[in-house]
This record gives sequence, structure tokens and C-alpha cells, in this order.
Amino acid sequence: MTAPALRAVPAVPLVQFSRVTKVYGAGAAAVAALRGVDLRIDAGEFVAVMGPSGSGKSTGLNILGCLDVPTGGTYRFAGVDVGRLTREQRAKLRRLQLGFVFQGFNLLGRTSALENVELPMIYRGVPAFRRRAAAREALAAVGLAGREEHTPGELSGGQQQRVAIARAIVTSPAVLFADEPTGNLDTARSREVMDLLRGLNRERGLTIVMVTHEPDVAAFAHRIIHFVDGLVHSDRPNPEAA
Repeated sequence: MTAPALRAVPAVPLVQFSRVTKVYGAGAAAVAALRGVDLRIDAGEFVAVMGPSGSGKSTGLNILGCLDVPTGGTYRFAGVDVGRLTREQRAKLRRLQLGFVFQGFNLLGRTSALENVELPMIYRGVPAFRRRAAAREALAAVGLAGREEHTPGELSGGQQQRVAIARAIVTSPAVLFADEPTGNLDTARSREVMDLLRGLNRERGLTIVMVTHEPDVAAFAHRIIHFVDGLVHSDRPNPEAA
């Protein structure tokens, strides 16, 4: 008797939107930032999200990062319905699984690069000797070995963003959310940061979701999603990234 053929089980998306809406205000003053968005991002992808101001791209990123909640629809993270989690559970998910990089770096000005990178582990209660070792490793991974004791004021803009990236990856998150990571950098420093992010994606398999308005920055991603008027207008692979 011939054994039945096994069917491949489709992988669970890392993040998934199903008809997600987001409305701010009520009545005549209500503004629909998202109008029923369907979106799937798998582990290991590098995705750029683009769109004009007010298109809903930043709102979408905030919901993906558990910094906001949808008005309607479903957001699942690794198969878990995030809408069913309590505020404390969402905060734990954000702390344990998500990393964030912002346009403004958000570093503590009088604190060394090493101490800035240690911060997420302090919130986790990681012992000091383990924090320092992990922070040094993360700084080395972004090319800042030997700069551990420098404060942000002693670093260039590109180096400050590298510290911010090291802080985001030091806890080995499942996904890195980057909101205009090169917005405060010149062309050369932007290229350095994007080369770094691409390397983290390729070498570590880190999933990256990046919001940007710059086509040359989006060109580093494997896939580009365009938002228009609160909806996904286009979602296409980017052959240039290969």
C-alpha cells in the first residue's frame, strides 16, 4: 500500500494584518488613517513601506510595533491575535520580541554608547556582567568596537544611529522596525546605515520593516509596499535588492 503524500504546512506569517482599520476622533471629526489593510510579512524579509504624508504608513508601523491598537480588523504576531492581549502582555511582546530604530536616534546624551545599548537589558533584569558583554558584542556587530565609552556628542550622526541599531538588536528581537532611519543623515552616512541593515538581514536573518520616503533607501529592501489613502496601493518584490 502506497503511503499518502505529505502536504506542506504553510508557514505562519511573522506579522499579519487582516482588514485592519484605524480611526482617530469620532463623528464629523473622525479621520480614517487605515481603511481595511491586508498585509503579510514573513520571517527573514526586509520590507520597505512608502507613501505620501497621511497615507497611513506610520500608523501601520505603530500598530505593528504594538505602540498603538487597531480600531477594527485583526493583527496577528507569529499567529497570536495581538488584539486579545492585555496592555501588559502587549508591553511584554514589545519588550521581548521587537526592536525599534527611529529617525532621531533617541540616545541618552550624557551616557556612553555601551550604557545606551545596555538599557533594554536593564528593563529585562539582566545581570550587569551579561549586559556589558552583550552590549560590547552588539556594538562590535555594528562596527563600533573601541567606541564603547564615547557619548553621543563624541560620535557622528551615522555612528549615533549605529548605537541605536546596536541597542535595538542587543536583545535578539524577532523583528526590527525602523522609522525613517536615515532621515537625519547625509548621503554617505545613509549608505553606511543601510549597508549595515542589509548585512543584519542577510547574515543574521533579521526581519526588518522600514518606513521611508526615500526611493534610494527603499531600494535596499527585498520588497516595497506603497500606502495611499490608508490602503495598500502596491506590494511588489524589488529585484534591485538582489
